[in-house]
Formats: sequence, C-alpha cells, structure tokens
Amino acid sequence: MTQESLYQQLAEAIGVGDSGIIPKIFAVLANADEARVLLAAAPPAPVEEIAERAGLPVDAVEDMIEPLFKKGLLFKSKKEGKVRYYRVRQLFQFHDATIVTKDLPREFFQLWREYYDTEYTKHHRQFESILPNSVVRVIPVNIVVESDIQVAAFEDIRQIVEHAENLAVVNCTCRLVKGDCGKPLEVCIQCNRSADYALERGTGREISKDEALQILRMCEEEGLVHVVNNTRSIGHVICNCCEDCCINWPGPRQSGVNFAAPSRFTAVCDVDLCTECEVCVERCHFGAIDMDNKADRIDEEKCMGCGLCVVTCPTEAITLKEVRGEDFVPA
Repeated sequence: MTQESLYQQLAEAIGVGDSGIIPKIFAVLANADEARVLLAAAPPAPVEEIAERAGLPVDAVEDMIEPLFKKGLLFKSKKEGKVRYYRVRQLFQFHDATIVTKDLPREFFQLWREYYDTEYTKHHRQFESILPNSVVRVIPVNIVVESDIQVAAFEDIRQIVEHAENLAVVNCTCRLVKGDCGKPLEVCIQCNRSADYALERGTGREISKDEALQILRMCEEEGLVHVVNNTRSIGHVICNCCEDCCINWPGPRQSGVNFAAPSRFTAVCDVDLCTECEVCVERCHFGAIDMDNKADRIDEEKCMGCGLCVVTCPTEAITLKEVRGEDFVPA
C-alpha cells in the first residue's frame, strides 16, 4: 500500500474522500506507520490490538500513541478500566483538534487555507444536507432581553460559564489559519471534558469563571458571535466567531437544516429612536440590517439573534425579542 493511498483512506474515514488537500494535511501530521496506526484505531482498541491490526510491533505503536494524541489525531477512552484509543472521526473534529497543535510547519496552515478557499464550502454543504439538526447554535450576548422572557441556562452565556465544572481557553482554530480580520485569537472557551482534553494536550490554559466572563465581554466588544453546541445541556465549547475567518457560516443561510442555528431571539429596531448611525450595520455578520427600510430595519429571516447590534447602539434603539418558543432548541 502506497503512502498516498494511506492518506487518501484517512480522508475517506473523516468523510472527505474526494478531497485533494486533506490527504496532504494528514501527510504533514503523520508518517506512513503512524497513518497505519490511525487506520487501525477504529473501532477503539487498546495498544496491543491496534498494533496487531496495523501489523506493527507493540513497542513501536506505544511510542507513537502520545505524539498522535498531542497532534489531535488520536483520542482516548476508558472502558472496564482499560484505556482504548480511537482515531479522529470526522472533518470538523480533525479541523479543531489538529490546528491548535504546537510547533506545526507553515505548510500545514497554508494547506488549510487552500482547503478553505477551494473545497470547504462544497463539503460544508454536503454535510448540511444530511444533518438531522443544526450542530451549533448562536447564543445572545451578555445582555438583558425583554424582562418577561425566561432565559434558560443553555441559552445564557453567563449561566453556561457558571455551571461549568472547569474551564480552559484555546486559540480560535479558524483565525489561526486565516486571521485576516485581526480579531483576538485566545477566545475559544472549553468546558468540562473539553477543558480536560485541552489541558492534557497542552493546547490550552486553565481559566477561572471570572476570566471566562471577561473574555466573553471582550469578544462582544470586538464584534464576535457566541456559538455553542446545539443541545439543551451545558455545551462543551463556547466559540467566539468573526465574520470572515470562521467556518460555521461559509455563505448565506440555506433552506432546510443549517450547520449553525439562530438563537430563539431576533433584534428589533425602534425607528423613532434610530439615528441611522449605521454602527449596527457594520457589526452585523449576516446582512440582516437595512437602513433603507424605514418601517422595519431588521430582516428577521436573516437575523441570527446574536445581539451584537444591541451592544453598541448609542440610542438603545435596538432590543432583542423572542420569536421562537422555548422548545426551539432540540434536546
């Protein structure tokens, strides 16, 4: 089996077998024997079984385990008191886990950027087409919505932080690759098991709840959108996404299920208070604000309910209102 076919198989294993670039990224991260180990690490298995599947000596595979874990290619699980290892399973996990690895060559980031520019949108749309529910969800900024609305813990960024058992912060993977916007890097907050994983790999640093809230406030001022896992439980990651680097929204929202779901709120504008300063227009990632519409300046179909426009409105003309019921977020 040639090295090229090994890396092609790994691309197929994460759902992008038609990619010409993802195999090259795998090749930067793993040599041929490491690629064999990764292919053998599915389903999860202890080192001895992986070595047997890969046709390699156990001691040689043992030496590969930690480097592959550090590079975000191999993960750990415990079953019946024994550690088992499994390879990266899908494209977005591959993206988020590998990019924060320390001391990677420039070629690695150049390949990811090429992938963003040439192949990603197609793969993103293909993935969206088979989604039963959105993968991530926008969370409103750290502000008060209409007083008579009950805001649940899973949609309140402060409560997500307060309910986390432990927290870490890592660099934004999307801006590590592109970074054209110049927005802050160290803003991706990991909760609970994700925090443990980042700290064990050495890709993040531990933070307090107060520091997490400070980071989130800074993100709001910088015009970054809070994005979490689309569940009713407290999510394991709080992303803070910019408009041009981040891969949660590669283009206009489509009909059907979208990768990123809006919050259950939308912005509304009191035109009598609005001075048409257009600060909100500049901050909106989604093209949802139209100053030429004198009756209703917010396009509810485009608005994701992030609240960034509310934060800097000098006349407090914009507020958030509920437009979707509490059962909007899937369990």
